[in-house]
Amino acid sequence: SQNPERIMICTQEPGDPPPRRPLNFAETHESEEEKKYRRLFSQLAGDDMEVSPTELMDILNKIVTKFDNMKTDGFSIESCRSMVAVMDSDSTGKLGFQEFIYLWGNIKKWQSVYVKYDADGSGVISARELPGAFQAAGFPLNEQLYKMIVRRYSDEHENMDFDNFIGCLVRLDAMCRAFKTLDKDNNGSIELDIKEWLQLTMYS
Repeated sequence: SQNPERIMICTQEPGDPPPRRPLNFAETHESEEEKKYRRLFSQLAGDDMEVSPTELMDILNKIVTKFDNMKTDGFSIESCRSMVAVMDSDSTGKLGFQEFIYLWGNIKKWQSVYVKYDADGSGVISARELPGAFQAAGFPLNEQLYKMIVRRYSDEHENMDFDNFIGCLVRLDAMCRAFKTLDKDNNGSIELDIKEWLQLTMYS
């Protein structure tokens, strides 16, 4: 029989970002939390009412400086471009409000996971702590994928700081959502031509 660990790479079924709604409808029916997000979004977005990679980088780096229990080199512009790209459902190069609140909600959730699973209080997530942290974030992966993630996103001591943790999870969440969308018959496999493959991988 086949090894289920080798087949089941990502078992999470992440929800899609909320659908776009007419602005007047959205503002009338928003919860208090959504109103708080909209105020933050309005401050960041500027005249074009979309959040650019530079604007995202600025707010993330302002926030992480307030926390002593999370080590980070800071969010780079390349990391923020990648996060915007994988969240950018309408390919504008920026985040609209619904895209922004989906991303921001995940960052808040994953920040709590990061602090909880940094069991030794070092300020980073070690390779030993990583499986528990990713499972709590909704991504129970197989051992091969954990090793690949450590090699790609951790330092030479196999420790992952906060900006790499968030960048990795944003990408992982987006790739799982993309796969789920393309797997229309829900059989665990998809078929792409070269153009579709390049569109999926190059703008991310």
